[in-house]
Amino acid sequence: MMDSKPNYHIPVLFFEALELLAIKPDGVYVDATLGGGGHTRGILEKLGPAGKLVVFDQDPDAWPNAPKDDRVILVKQNFRHIAKYLKFYGIKQVDGILADLGVSSHQFDEAIRGFSFRFDAPLDMRMNTSGAKDAAQVLATYDEKQLLEIFRKYGELRQVHHLVNKLMAKKGQVKTTRDLVAVAEEAYGKRKCDASLLAQIFQALRIEVNEELKVLEEFLLALPPLVKTGGRVAIMSYHSLEDRLVKHFLKTGHLSGEMEKDFYGNDIRPFKPTQSKPIIPSLEEISRNSRASSAKMRVAEKIEIKKR
Repeated sequence: MMDSKPNYHIPVLFFEALELLAIKPDGVYVDATLGGGGHTRGILEKLGPAGKLVVFDQDPDAWPNAPKDDRVILVKQNFRHIAKYLKFYGIKQVDGILADLGVSSHQFDEAIRGFSFRFDAPLDMRMNTSGAKDAAQVLATYDEKQLLEIFRKYGELRQVHHLVNKLMAKKGQVKTTRDLVAVAEEAYGKRKCDASLLAQIFQALRIEVNEELKVLEEFLLALPPLVKTGGRVAIMSYHSLEDRLVKHFLKTGHLSGEMEKDFYGNDIRPFKPTQSKPIIPSLEEISRNSRASSAKMRVAEKIEIKKR
């Protein structure tokens, strides 16, 4: 039974992830995103006495959710540092890695964290609460060009000039989630400023504050030497920017998605996807947990690169 904090985080694609990781009882695994500990406990239940599980999380709120078990190593760091800490603990390679890239339900529902436009709270959005900059500081210190790029690239918003102009006019004054919502409503009009639009605006700031895409790129590039041949990687993403990176890398071994070939025309890649399409939650799961609706999980197996 999972005994993590109630409602901290409902594990997405829980059974599918555990099945596709093909967990060996004596294997060494990584849960790159502890969160509420749901996936962590699921993996642990499938491990035997000789198994080992390394869990990462940079959020102090998540740390108490790590199971108190001798087989578990808790790393209180961002998973971008996976290679460094596996080496520190004397682990050369692992049998599988799971990463759920979503913001936890706890982070969205804890008003003071500033992730959600549903509450009036400080405009924070830091997953690591000791991080250098929060969302309010981004809005207060970035210039017009930087803000335009953030909202276009990370929020995937087209008409952003009006929003950025309003933000620049109130530079240093947008300090709470309600302040940001008010500026958005002023820029787009209350009727057009619906939950979907606000979600894109908040997503853009959150990605910038936490360097989410840069972190994901570093994580992906670190994976090939860390996974044993035959080992598996399962990664859940929640928006197209993340999914595109994951898809490209697991298919080709390159963030750009370009396949490298040898002299004979054979593909050179470290992983082979186990499915041609991403795994998505069932309608039943989405009815239980609406936040799972945008989830996509891609799974790949480490393959041996044949040398000629």
